[in-house]
Amino acid sequence: MGKKGDLSDFERGMIVGARRAGLSISETADLLGFSRTTISRVYREWSEKEKTSSERQFCGRKCLVNARDQRRMARLVGADRRATVTQITTRYNQGGQKSISERTVRRTLRQMGYSSRRPHRVPLLSAKNRKLRLQFAQAHRNWTIEDWKNVAWSDESRFLLRHSDGRVRIWRLQHESMDPSCLVSMVQAGGGGVMVWGIFSWHSLGPLVPIEHRCNATAYLSIVADHVHPFMTTMYPTSDGYFQQDNAPCHKAGIISDWLLEHDNEFTVLKWPPQSPDLNPIEHLWDVVEREIRIMDVQPTNLRQLCDAIMSIWTKLPEECFQHLVESMPPRIEAVLKAKGGPTRY
Repeated sequence: MGKKGDLSDFERGMIVGARRAGLSISETADLLGFSRTTISRVYREWSEKEKTSSERQFCGRKCLVNARDQRRMARLVGADRRATVTQITTRYNQGGQKSISERTVRRTLRQMGYSSRRPHRVPLLSAKNRKLRLQFAQAHRNWTIEDWKNVAWSDESRFLLRHSDGRVRIWRLQHESMDPSCLVSMVQAGGGGVMVWGIFSWHSLGPLVPIEHRCNATAYLSIVADHVHPFMTTMYPTSDGYFQQDNAPCHKAGIISDWLLEHDNEFTVLKWPPQSPDLNPIEHLWDVVEREIRIMDVQPTNLRQLCDAIMSIWTKLPEECFQHLVESMPPRIEAVLKAKGGPTRY
């Protein structure tokens, strides 16, 4: 039986040993399972040259990109993460002693572990914002899950009636570009949307409040007085609760600050760093609600139906879902510390 590929040094030694023990070529082939031609060739190479190892590794065309070239290619990628393979190839070949093709560059990048991916979308952080985020993480790095259970998380979110996903792809022929089955209908401004405000803690989901118009300071004051206050006093009757809100202009208005100051004996406002949606676990609840809407058998066709769907999904969110998000706060804080105040994947 023939054997594909080259023989190892051990297999070559077995052949030489069998032949020196007096076995014939046919007997050695039957014993070891190699072809008679292989047995004859290996034993002849040993007899004439005392050769017992393969030289196959020295065969074939030499690789055009060695370890040094790979390091140079890695520097080109690091200098411009958005560069295309064509651009990387052009820059690599400039000033080099040898030129390589785009195919070689693409294959080399894959061998080095690089792959083309869509970049994560993160908030634009200034040096000041990074510093404030880092200070927040440092101040809360020793908080345990029990500490985070005392925080009530809040935020606003807008849900569009017509959801547009720019990542949709279709299969079509060249002449089918305007075929109805190959089109995606779009409505200006998403066909309108519904703005809601919500709050939750580890202990319970809070109310979800539709916002009919803009969420200005006056509207937000009504929400704080009518919903935040009863939720905090119910969840934290011993006044050990923290109320979290971001730094939206309506949240920082004077009438809001005055109202919160009047009730500082009932709960504490958590000082929140700017541009930090990755730290707020309620953002993940909005994602859950969005996904549930998009998989509904009957999609909402007007804003009233959309609002009803959002309210229904919110009330059905399982307890383990939002409790798990609160329990993720310690690793979120560690991620910010590791990023030195920069954006994280949370």
